[in-house]
Amino acid sequence: MNQTVGFIGCGKMAQAMIGGMIHSKIVTPDQIIASAQSEGTLEEVRRQFEIQTNLDNRVVAGQADLLFLAVKPYDYKAVIHEVRQSVADEAIIITIAPGVSFEEMESAFEREMKVIQAMPNTPSLVEAGMSALCPNSKIDDKDLAKVVTLFESFGKVEVITESQMSAIPSISGSSPAYVYMMIEAMADGGVAQGLSRDQSYRLAAQAVLGAAKMVLDTGKHPGELKDEVTSPGGATIAAVTKLEQERFRGTIMAAMESCSNKVKDMGEE
Repeated sequence: MNQTVGFIGCGKMAQAMIGGMIHSKIVTPDQIIASAQSEGTLEEVRRQFEIQTNLDNRVVAGQADLLFLAVKPYDYKAVIHEVRQSVADEAIIITIAPGVSFEEMESAFEREMKVIQAMPNTPSLVEAGMSALCPNSKIDDKDLAKVVTLFESFGKVEVITESQMSAIPSISGSSPAYVYMMIEAMADGGVAQGLSRDQSYRLAAQAVLGAAKMVLDTGKHPGELKDEVTSPGGATIAAVTKLEQERFRGTIMAAMESCSNKVKDMGEE
C-alpha cells in the first residue's frame, strides 16, 4: 500500500493496530505518522515501532491519506475542529471510538467526508484481531477494499451496517477482557489444585485458543461441540451443571448489555 497512514491518538488500541500493520508488512514504519498529547507516549511509539511522530495533530491530518481518529469519544469534536482544515477532501477518516455517528462526524467537519466507523480489538497486536467496519455513503468499493485490506493485515474483518455498530463493542471490542478474566480464573483454579502459575496460564490459554479454533474451523454449533466433550455422568457435565447453576451464560449476557448501554451513554455525552 503506497499511502500514508495517520493516527491522531496513540494509546493501547492504536499501538496494537500499528504493531499489527508493521508486523504484517502491509505498510512500512515510514508510512505511518502519529500524534499524541504526551511526548512520553510519542517517545515510546518511536522506540517500539520506528514510525514518524509529531505533537501537532494538524501535521498528521495534513499528511494522512487514511486518518485514524484514535481518541476518546468525548474528544472527537475538539480534535476535528482543530484538524478539519488540514484534512484533504479525498482522505479516508477511520473512527475507532464507539458511539460516534456519521451525522456527528459530518457536523463536526462541516462538510461531507469519507468516513468508516471501525471497532477493532487489542489482539490486533498479534495478528488475531476482530474488526467490524461500517462505511458511509461517500466510501466506494475501492475505498472499502483498501481499508479492509489494512485491517485484514492484523486479523479478521466483518463489514456491517451503522445500526449494528452499537452491538460490536460488547461482542468483540471489549470481550477480550472477559476472556482474560476467564483465563485468570481457570489458572487460579489450576494453582489451587497444585499446578504452577506458569503451567496454569499456558494450559488455560491454549484450551481457550483451541476451543475458539474449533468453532471457527469446524462450523459446528458451540452447543454441539460442548456436547462432544460432556460424557454422561462425567466430570465435564458436572462442571457445566455448576456453571449453569451460577448463571455463567446469563452473567456474560448481562455484562454485554452493560457494555452496550455504556456505549450508548458515551455517544449521548
